[in-house]
Amino acid sequence: MNLAAMVERLLGLGLTKGHGAADWSKRPLPSAWLNYAALDVELLIELRAAISRVLAEQGKTDWAAQEFEHLRSFESRPPPAAARQDRWRRTSGIHKVHDRRGLAAVRELWTARDRIAQRRDIAPRRILPDSAIIDRRHRRQIQSIDLVALPVFGGRNQRRSAAVWWAALAAARESPDPPEIAEPANGPPPPGRWVRRKPAAAARLDAARAALTEVSQRVRVPTENLVSPDLVRRLCWEWEDISQSSPDPIAAVEAYLRTGQARAWQLELVVPILTAALTGAPDAGAQGDDGS
Repeated sequence: MNLAAMVERLLGLGLTKGHGAADWSKRPLPSAWLNYAALDVELLIELRAAISRVLAEQGKTDWAAQEFEHLRSFESRPPPAAARQDRWRRTSGIHKVHDRRGLAAVRELWTARDRIAQRRDIAPRRILPDSAIIDRRHRRQIQSIDLVALPVFGGRNQRRSAAVWWAALAAARESPDPPEIAEPANGPPPPGRWVRRKPAAAARLDAARAALTEVSQRVRVPTENLVSPDLVRRLCWEWEDISQSSPDPIAAVEAYLRTGQARAWQLELVVPILTAALTGAPDAGAQGDDGS
């Protein structure tokens, strides 16, 4: 739910629209844009109070506090084991790159762009569009002065960092270990293939999804917010190995989810039902709405 929808739903007010897709790197910013931006923060105090009331009424204030702390401290935590390692492979149009050296160029340019974006606090694609990263013409042995002559590198932001792009391309050409064409496997196959490859895991996933749907409806929290769907899939797929390492299935499920950075409120809600789904046993840890 975006800001405008929350303001309308909780405060009964509508925010002016019209400049969300504008190029905010433009200077000076037009007065109409400044007014548009000011409206985004003018009602935040009132909105915070309204959200706090809703959370208190639903008994979710502590849940929200845990989520805020999780977001606040994300830079100090290592990424979960299930996190995708090669994020640069999400570059739009990467399917057009068919050789390892070309993928090395994509990787190095993406990484350089990401560092600049974080330092300047600017969206990466404002600094260098994906179309420039995958453009095959920059893989020739050219100097930085020639690089900016290419249309995809000719923008003001691209010219500003021409030396950075040249260094990234040089590193790609000299890399002793360019990336493989196919992304290394990281996790289970798509669930649609489970019935054939691992039917027991498919049954566990069906049971887990059904249990999570029931809890989601009861506590009024989307299933994907109860626990990471990717984490649930991995748990169901790997359960045989996980269960063999611990005689206590509840402890095994909790440890696995905790390693995947599930928060305490999530563990309290989903560990009992996921354990039951994985083992096929009655949900002995579940409680009624009155906590009994």
